[in-house]
Amino acid sequence: MRIVIGEDSALFREGLARLLEDAGHEVVGRAADAVTLVDVVEQELPDLAVIDVRMPPDGTDDGARAARTIRDRHPELAIVMLSQHVEARHSVELVAGGRFGYLLKDRVFDVDDFLDALRRVAEGGSALDPEVVATLLAPRREGDALARLTPREREVLELMAEGRTNVGIARRLFLTDRTVETHVSSIIRKLDLSDSDEEHRRVLAVLTWLGVRQQAG
Repeated sequence: MRIVIGEDSALFREGLARLLEDAGHEVVGRAADAVTLVDVVEQELPDLAVIDVRMPPDGTDDGARAARTIRDRHPELAIVMLSQHVEARHSVELVAGGRFGYLLKDRVFDVDDFLDALRRVAEGGSALDPEVVATLLAPRREGDALARLTPREREVLELMAEGRTNVGIARRLFLTDRTVETHVSSIIRKLDLSDSDEEHRRVLAVLTWLGVRQQAG
């Protein structure tokens, strides 16, 4: 996989590059600020961009804004954001576009899990830290459709938002595959989602939970 890294900390950036290269990936570009990052992505057109949320020149949410620019120009490019906090302003729309991950640096405890998350995003899925999910996926209105969901259905929907398959959800919650299928069907029904293929309805369910169903079209 061809990867570009956007990270202002030289130590972290080079350490991450070494990790990725040792895992067999090709790091085709490095950027220490958001402006350079966008330029490098334009030049290299990688498979995946790993981006720190806070980068120069402003040191605020420059990385997240750069990620939005990159996504607008290259919707097919996979993006994984890294941060020490949850940035919600740009993240919701990035999640809606798919091929997106958001991991918290202080909560990446296992290298193999991290590499698996990158692979999952590059293959079209998502990888969201549970703390990110908890922040972004909090119900926006007490009386909305999400209030119809049972606590178990909320757990299932949260894991769907993390990019897990029914089999993965079943293993995480110690349920049978059939039970998870039943919960997913109930979620889709309670959220009043239109008839479509199953994969599309799963995405709509997650986006409804995110409060951005209208942006999804």
